[in-house]
Amino acid sequence: MNDALRPAAPADVPAIISLIRELAAYEKLADDAIATPDDLRVALFGARPVAEALVADVEGNVVAFALFFPTFSTFVGKPGIYLEDIYVQPAYRGKGFGKAFFRRIAALAVERGCGRLEWSVLNWNEPALAFYQSLGATPMSEWTVQRLAGDDLRRVAAG
Repeated sequence: MNDALRPAAPADVPAIISLIRELAAYEKLADDAIATPDDLRVALFGARPVAEALVADVEGNVVAFALFFPTFSTFVGKPGIYLEDIYVQPAYRGKGFGKAFFRRIAALAVERGCGRLEWSVLNWNEPALAFYQSLGATPMSEWTVQRLAGDDLRRVAAG
């Protein structure tokens, strides 16, 4: 399965955007998926990339992706990796792609001297929760994700 994984290339951007839209629909967040191919191209391959992506390529078709970026823990005093999204098309689930993505990203974290690999999951996504538990992930139930976006973000920035 690992041989199907590879770093994303600029030519993969349209396929990744399509997978992002599929993921957003699955998560009942389709209206929130406003990223454009240009947005993703700049984020992944621009002059100052802010994220990385891996894709699963099956016979020339991108069927899954994982997108991640660096973080830092002041408590641990080390960098980390935040896995923003991982998505495998339904026809390819249960074939080891998810585990291969985690194995590859965990290996990157170890190589880079990271203290953590973290991600978020929707509370109702039972298949994902079970999968993450099978990996040995620890739910951080005492933490609640907070977000500033849109008008609220601009209001706070303006003081």
